[in-house]
Amino acid sequence: MSEPTENTRATIFISSKGTHLGEIVLRLFHDVAPGHVKNFTKLAQEGFYNGTTFHRVIPGFMIQGGDPNSKNPDRASHGMGGPGHRVKAEFNSKPHKRGVLSMARSNDPDSAGSQFFICHSAVGLPHAYTIFGTVTDGMDVVDAIAALPTGADDRPHQPPTILSITVD
Repeated sequence: MSEPTENTRATIFISSKGTHLGEIVLRLFHDVAPGHVKNFTKLAQEGFYNGTTFHRVIPGFMIQGGDPNSKNPDRASHGMGGPGHRVKAEFNSKPHKRGVLSMARSNDPDSAGSQFFICHSAVGLPHAYTIFGTVTDGMDVVDAIAALPTGADDRPHQPPTILSITVD
């Protein structure tokens, strides 16, 4: 596995209902969040994200994925899982604008693990979430996911699946 650098990019390959939905290409911010970039790239290279879904969608705010529990058909536990370790917060001054990649966490600032979100639009989140990348291509895919019908707890009726994430 290669170590992330300032030029590290990741591509998320996504399907919906068994059909290729598209790719989201990310530039990762190793300079401001090296621990989060290293964690994300390691999990991606190990195939951790393969088969997980975008389990939470809030149009005009964000799409969230990366929960290993989302592989389970029992949706009650979606949004509650992680990799079994935590990543120390690396808050920075980058704004949560459209296309920004940030780590999801609980109330504990140092509780990020595997779940991430991509901002669908500029949002007024405080600098209390670690921003570690941005979308460079594929915002049309983010828009398509954000437009999906949702039910309770902002869960899409048919959540798109992350087939794989490649890192280069």
